[in-house]
Amino acid sequence: MPVSSRTLGLSGECDVVEFHREDAESDRAVFLPAYDGIYSIIPVEYKRGSPKTDDIDILQLCAQALCLEEMFSCAIREGSIFYAETRRRQRVVFTAELREKVGHIVDEMHDLYRRGITPRGKRTKACSACSLRDLCIPALEKKRSAGKYIDDTIFEKSEEAAE
Repeated sequence: MPVSSRTLGLSGECDVVEFHREDAESDRAVFLPAYDGIYSIIPVEYKRGSPKTDDIDILQLCAQALCLEEMFSCAIREGSIFYAETRRRQRVVFTAELREKVGHIVDEMHDLYRRGITPRGKRTKACSACSLRDLCIPALEKKRSAGKYIDDTIFEKSEEAAE
């Protein structure tokens, strides 16, 4: 499900968004006219491996929840991450601290963008399962500089157009 937040300047896609029927109205429930009822929203992220030692997956899920909150004008208190390796869901509560950390990361990301800075990527063994592995900056850096890559790509397209 595509999600976005104008406030945070984020957009992305949730793997799954579950809508659970609620009995009573609350700040965490939304009315869905097509389904004639009130529902709470729970984002679910699917990962191939097992839980990470850092909080990167949790931060991604929280960012998705913040986008959903803005889109549906509701509060989302928790979500889940399903890890294929353990075949278990990990429940994630979106605490004030977690939300604040996402906000700081988003601010830092926008600051880097405004200043025209692209942070160096870190190649790890997880890169082999990444959908962007063929476009990856760390992989390109090993082969050639970004400037060389751009020059080669533009030069290659110019030659094709001339033929």
